[in-house]
Amino acid sequence: MGGDEEYGGARRRFDVADAVPLLLDPQGVVTGWTMAAQGLLGYTAPEAVGRKLADLLSAEDAERVPDLVERCRGDGGWTGLLTARRKDGAPVRVVARIASAEDAHGGSRWLALLSELAGAPGWHMSRAVLERVVGDAPVGIAIVDTDLRFVWSNTALEQFGGGPAPRRLGLRFADVQPGLDAQGVEAQMRHVLETGEAVSGYEHVGHVRSAPQRETAHMLSFTRLDDERGRPIGVSYTVVDVTERHRARQRLALLDRAGENIGRTLDLMRTAQELADVAVPGLADFVTVDLLETVLRGAEPVPGPLADSGPVALRRAGHRAAEDDLPEAVVGIGEVATYLADSPPIRCLATGRSWRRERLDPQARTWARNAPGDPRTTFLELGLHSVMIVPVRARGTTLGVTTFFRGRSLEPFDEEDLRLAEDLVSRAAVCVDNARRYTRERDAALVLQRSLLPLRLPEQDAVEVAACYRPADELTGLGGDWYDLIPLSGARVALVVGEAPGHGIDAAAAMGQLRTAVRTLAALDLPPEEVLAHLDDLVARSAREAGVEPGAPGNAGAQSMGSGCLYVVYDPVDGGCSMAAAGHPAPAVVLPDGSVTFVDLPQGPPLGVGGPPFEAVELSLAEGSTLALHTDGLLARGETWAVDAGRERLRRALEQGGPLEAYCRTVVDALVPERPHDDVALLLARTRRLGAGQVAVWELPSDPAVVADARRAATRQLAGWGLDELSFTTELVVSELVTNAIRYATGPIRLRLIRERALVCEVLDGGATAPHLRHPRATDEGGRGLLLVSQLAQRWGTRFVPDGKIIWAEQPLTGLVPPSPAVFAGQSLPDLLE
Repeated sequence: MGGDEEYGGARRRFDVADAVPLLLDPQGVVTGWTMAAQGLLGYTAPEAVGRKLADLLSAEDAERVPDLVERCRGDGGWTGLLTARRKDGAPVRVVARIASAEDAHGGSRWLALLSELAGAPGWHMSRAVLERVVGDAPVGIAIVDTDLRFVWSNTALEQFGGGPAPRRLGLRFADVQPGLDAQGVEAQMRHVLETGEAVSGYEHVGHVRSAPQRETAHMLSFTRLDDERGRPIGVSYTVVDVTERHRARQRLALLDRAGENIGRTLDLMRTAQELADVAVPGLADFVTVDLLETVLRGAEPVPGPLADSGPVALRRAGHRAAEDDLPEAVVGIGEVATYLADSPPIRCLATGRSWRRERLDPQARTWARNAPGDPRTTFLELGLHSVMIVPVRARGTTLGVTTFFRGRSLEPFDEEDLRLAEDLVSRAAVCVDNARRYTRERDAALVLQRSLLPLRLPEQDAVEVAACYRPADELTGLGGDWYDLIPLSGARVALVVGEAPGHGIDAAAAMGQLRTAVRTLAALDLPPEEVLAHLDDLVARSAREAGVEPGAPGNAGAQSMGSGCLYVVYDPVDGGCSMAAAGHPAPAVVLPDGSVTFVDLPQGPPLGVGGPPFEAVELSLAEGSTLALHTDGLLARGETWAVDAGRERLRRALEQGGPLEAYCRTVVDALVPERPHDDVALLLARTRRLGAGQVAVWELPSDPAVVADARRAATRQLAGWGLDELSFTTELVVSELVTNAIRYATGPIRLRLIRERALVCEVLDGGATAPHLRHPRATDEGGRGLLLVSQLAQRWGTRFVPDGKIIWAEQPLTGLVPPSPAVFAGQSLPDLLE
């Protein structure tokens, strides 16, 4: 402390027994010394008298002596703190009081009284000084008695309302501040009275009389007052306004909740609803989130003006109200909210700038309505009085608007509220935009997946089918597993299940290539082992052309390396079934009696990796048997799993039986967890047999004379089937195919007609060469037979069997009208057959 610190109006009480008197001349020279002064400073009278006062003080205070002398002359005295120096050099802290003293001759002297401060608590304060200290303090201070009634308060307490100090006397806290929790405050006072323990930092939130419409926060501290005997006489407490700190803490807590609760999913509607849920009731009483239609579809907002003068339609993506009955009067979630082009929400949407109105016109009508012409309620009817509109804007793109209303909260929105709303919406906007981008990418992925998998399996009479597919990548819905059913000639069908390694878009692209290749190879009517052999060559060649290592990402050709495929051909005429596998699980067979077996199928190497040739297995299936073709994901259970254990689980699931569609879902639900470890594809095919009345077979000798007999037999069979309208074209087809077999092949000939969804005409001969379609010139004498067949049949082709080859042609039974004989007017049937 400096030596010029003064008491001011408060004087320390000097006792003669305590004070050390000194006499000084007007120049500050010691002229009188006492024994008490010698005891305090250690100097004798001869040593002290004649010395300047500055010589008895510390160097710092010695420099102030001339100034103190001038102040004493001007003010008639001085009181303050000084640091004296003992004879041995030790400092002594003293309170000095210097007063003017005149002698009988009119000479001027100064009387200095020194009092040592060692062990003293400080200055002694008079009541007047203390009252001035607490009365003028900027902190609200009050004292209540043991009945908790006011007995004193300072001026600063009046800023919180309740009137001046005299009006408070005798009143309780609840009488002064009815908008606060008086019960809680008085409970703290009683605790302090009973225990004597001071309470500090008690925070209270409510509405004080000075601001009844504004929620404020205050920090109170309580101390018990005791008399000289230690008995409690009351409680003193202080009040500090901490509203700004409380609001800052609330804002941070709201933003923390937003970070925890907004954007937990990639669902646009849910993200918008999470924004509304977080804002109510912490910031507003009612919040709506409206997004552009294009945003909800995952697309980019359309550039350009929203509308010139007509209404603008947005989609209500979320809303939340503090009062349950309020949403009934507004647009519902998922409905279209129509706004006028000049309404504040649309202006905010167009400009990308926020808008705030402290007080709404109570008679004005709401801006949104369900459809043009719908009546709109007023803000007064909804009980709303203040509004903020903040555009949902992320990465430079405006996606929609968020509107905040207050109704129950009487305090209007201020600039701090707007800044908080902008911060909240900006955080949510990034999540909304992420959800929009995800929606776009997921929709594109789903379109890709749907284009790669069959939308609907073809209708046919060979098998009843049901399929189920579940990708391991839940976000994109993409995977490398696939299934297919391919109609073949002769009423047969090919059942295919396969999988490309990995997940996601690379695996899906590889799967698409494999599925297309399989369908192309199936059209050649090759046996299963040859289809897989050609597919294996294709995968290996694609990987070599790609020039990347097997399994490397980013290339569908390389991704196909190591793929698995199961190819099954089923013939409903005789129940024959042949199959081959490339690195793929063998199918299960559920017999008509419900028992389950697994086909003992040789496992060929995965596609593209090379190895021994593929082997096929042939078996006969009873009508009503169910083939279960599946990928290995159906049996997977965690990172590692045993095939035998998986088969036993599959066996138990397949033994349940039931209608095929429900049966398929039941099996997958029983074996596959909610989050699959691998992509899963299951194809169930329940076999059928064509009845004896649907197939007609004739064994023919290799004699040109039997062609006419073949035509007549076919015509009679068509008449029996009620297909007389196809007799003309069928005669042409039978005649051409049988004639070619007699002319170019050796051995016996077999003619077969199959009536399924199409009329199939097959001719088997022992030849090993396939016929080729020619386009003869007008002058050519032959070569028109197969051209004629191709024009009359819906499709035709050749397939090789162990006994030779089969040339077949199909004619539709529905949807297509066969050529009329009028088409060949002027030509006789023998002429056409020549």
